Amino acid sequence: MHRDDDDRDSGATPEINPLNGSIPIADPAAHRRWGGELPDRPDRKAKATEDEELLNRPGPSSPRARAPELAAFTHSEPWRVLRIQGEFVHGINALADVGAAVAVFGSARFGPDHPMYAAARAMGRSLAEAGFAVITGGGPGLMEAANRGAHEAGGLSIGCNIELPFEQSQNRFTDLSINFRYFFVRKTMFVKYANGFVIFPGGFGTLDELFEALTLVQTRKINRFPIVLFGSEYWRGLLDWIKGTQLAGAAISPEDLNLLILTDSVEEAREILADCYQSRCWTSWKKSEGAKVDAGPPGSPADAIDPAKSDAQ
Repeated sequence: MHRDDDDRDSGATPEINPLNGSIPIADPAAHRRWGGELPDRPDRKAKATEDEELLNRPGPSSPRARAPELAAFTHSEPWRVLRIQGEFVHGINALADVGAAVAVFGSARFGPDHPMYAAARAMGRSLAEAGFAVITGGGPGLMEAANRGAHEAGGLSIGCNIELPFEQSQNRFTDLSINFRYFFVRKTMFVKYANGFVIFPGGFGTLDELFEALTLVQTRKINRFPIVLFGSEYWRGLLDWIKGTQLAGAAISPEDLNLLILTDSVEEAREILADCYQSRCWTSWKKSEGAKVDAGPPGSPADAIDPAKSDAQ
C-alpha cells in the first residue's frame, strides 16, 4: 500500500513503517517548524534526547544580558541537595591522599599578640615535624597560627574554610585550601581525615567541634581518637562542670572521659597524639580525665555502659 499526493492533501492517516513504527516525514523543515511535532499527527511529539534536555534552555522574550528568573531553580531544595553532594565530592577528592593528620581548633579572634597564638604556632610546627598534616578551619587567629607553624616546618598545612554571613578570610599559610558552604560537610572532613583533635581556647565554634567529636566517639560512630584540650586555665572550669554535674548525675560514664586529655605543653600534646596513633592511647590514657576519675582503660571495662545513640542526649 502506497500513499499518494491526494492522501497527504486530504489528511488521510499516514502509513506507519511496520519495522520501527515511524511515520515518514515528507517535509523535514515543516517538522522543525512544528518544534518536534509530526505535521501529520499534531498529538504525537518526537522524544527529546538527554543531550537536548541538558543543553537546551529557555531564553528571555527579548534580548537582554541577564535574566535572574532563569536561575530560580538553583534555590530549590533538589538543587541544594546536588550542591551538598558536589561539596562532599570536592572535599573528599581534595583530601583523599592525606595521610596522618591532626585537626587544630581555636579562636579566630586571638591575634599574633595573644599568648595562645605562639603556642598554636609551635603546635603546628611540632605536629609537622612529627609527620602529621595539620588541618584547621583555614581562618585567622589560632587557626592561622597552627597553619603557619606547619607551613614554616615544611609540613602539609590544610585549611577548610567556611562561608559565613560576615566574611572569614582565608589565612595565607595553607598549602591546600578548601572552601565549604555547609558546616556539616566541613565537619565531616575534619572527622574523616584527622587522627586526633587539639582544642585551643575558643568560642562557640570551638566548643561545637569539641562536643561533636566527643559525641561521635562516645556513640561509636567513629573510632576513638585523642582529643587534647590545650590550656588548663581556660578548660578547667568546663571539666569541673562535666565531672561535678554530668558525671555526678550519671548523665555520662567515667569511660566517656578516657580520651579527653588536658595539657599546657606542646611537647606533651605531640607525644600523646603520636602514642595514640601508634598504640591507641594505651600509654597516654593514664593522663586522661577518665583515669583521674578511676575509669578503666579504653575498651577494657566489662561494667561500662554500652554506648548507644541515646547517649548523645
